[in-house]
Amino acid sequence: MLLADEVYQRNVYDESKTFVSAKKAALDGNVDALELVSFHSTSKGFIGECGRRGGYMELHNIDPDVHAQLYKLASAGLCSGVAGQVMTSLMVRPPVEGDASYDAHAAEEAAILEKLKLNARTMVDGLNAIEGVACNDAEGAMYAFPRIEMPEKAVAAAAAASTSVDNLYALSLLEQTGICVVPASGFGQADGRAGFRTTFLPPADQVERAVALFAEHHADFCAKYA
Repeated sequence: MLLADEVYQRNVYDESKTFVSAKKAALDGNVDALELVSFHSTSKGFIGECGRRGGYMELHNIDPDVHAQLYKLASAGLCSGVAGQVMTSLMVRPPVEGDASYDAHAAEEAAILEKLKLNARTMVDGLNAIEGVACNDAEGAMYAFPRIEMPEKAVAAAAAASTSVDNLYALSLLEQTGICVVPASGFGQADGRAGFRTTFLPPADQVERAVALFAEHHADFCAKYA
């Protein structure tokens, strides 16, 4: 069974890339035995921007008895709020050309995605400009995952505190700048790698300010553990 988190399928910023669903890949590859649950959400795509809560899941090639149990669980649980339900409806059935709201919706959609695309470029370029930091292009979603070269004394200090060095780094960043990031050790990174996950969702001026604070903190952190 494959659980496919496909909530960022509209957030693609590289014009040479397109989203391909797990279901399409399975059907094109004639993987008939695959049991697939695919998730989509307004909460993480460009509509909700990590705020509005609503979404759905599709069950493909799942036993009908499992369908019934999941439906029972869903029926007995709390549903998304009205705003989330409206947003989900909009996500799956957006205005089409000719509708009264089509032009306004298309313009707002394009503006949001363009803002995220520009923010992604600002964040990645800013991180790569910091000595000892390397970050791949953010071609989609809302996050950047820089790799950080950590001083050996920082690695030793983290070990002495029974924590990961990127957790030590993230806590230091939070205390000094107020910026909260997620240590990359929580994502199953390769041994010897250290880094964090950050978002480029805020307004452009805040992203620029964050990049400056990242650079300032990194210099101070490396000096502290030199």
